[in-house]
Amino acid sequence: MLDIAIRVVINAIALVAAIRLVPGVAFSGDLWKLLVVAVIFGLVNAYIRPIVKLLSLPLSLVTFGLIGIVINTGLVVLVAAISDNLRLGFTLAGWPPGSIDLDVVVAALLTSVVISAVSALLALVRLVAPRI
Repeated sequence: MLDIAIRVVINAIALVAAIRLVPGVAFSGDLWKLLVVAVIFGLVNAYIRPIVKLLSLPLSLVTFGLIGIVINTGLVVLVAAISDNLRLGFTLAGWPPGSIDLDVVVAALLTSVVISAVSALLALVRLVAPRI
């Protein structure tokens, strides 16, 4: 249970970093809404990402793993869509609502890069911290 709570906090910190660093990414809401978005992001990464990665394995072999960036970008767009349906306030370049344009894709791509980097850094700190 503690491990799940730590992952939610790491996701929330990564989302805050993405909101602060990536232009066009916005969050309007309370702290509890941010935690709900982090839980949704964690659930999407835990359940949908492995299925999509398995289905895209042949393409991943051909592209030397670069399809992973496309998958992460799509999952960020999915989290924004779920957030809109639940009225949580997480948007990418003003989307949703409307149609997905290049600004949304670039914001999702940069968001996925920032979230991956911050999550990896915090996971590394989490591994090293108990040994100090």
